[in-house]
Amino acid sequence: MCARWIAAASLPALALLLQACAGDPKLIRSDGELAACDGRHCVSSQADNPEYHVPPMRYAGSSRSARERLVRFIQAQDDSEVVTNSDCYVHAVFQGGVIRGPDDLELWFCSRPGYIEVRSASRSGLQLSDDNRERVQSLRDALSIDADRSLNQ
Repeated sequence: MCARWIAAASLPALALLLQACAGDPKLIRSDGELAACDGRHCVSSQADNPEYHVPPMRYAGSSRSARERLVRFIQAQDDSEVVTNSDCYVHAVFQGGVIRGPDDLELWFCSRPGYIEVRSASRSGLQLSDDNRERVQSLRDALSIDADRSLNQ
């Protein structure tokens, strides 16, 4: 009896765990378009829906310098891993814990000079707050702070 109750109670948790551990989501296309926000907790600078839209990030100087600053900032976070770091594209994964699962962050530097297209999305759709919007804002702040420092030196 107790074993059946435990098994029945753990099925929803197992389903969430399997969803969170599923393979990598479909990310950027070869033409630089980020994947659409599909109703999960997601924000993107390329989203048409205002609910999911965030402005692209702006930078001064070279895209390489901006990319390096953002990659350093991401790597300094305890729960992050940079999966891809190329001239045009950065993909990082933030671990959200066992229940929430991973979040994907994408940065695209080659759409137009001075701009970074950004997408941050939770794979499982389970969040207690607007973590993705906050993550994009912290990246925007880090980029701005570094730019301000270099101007003042």
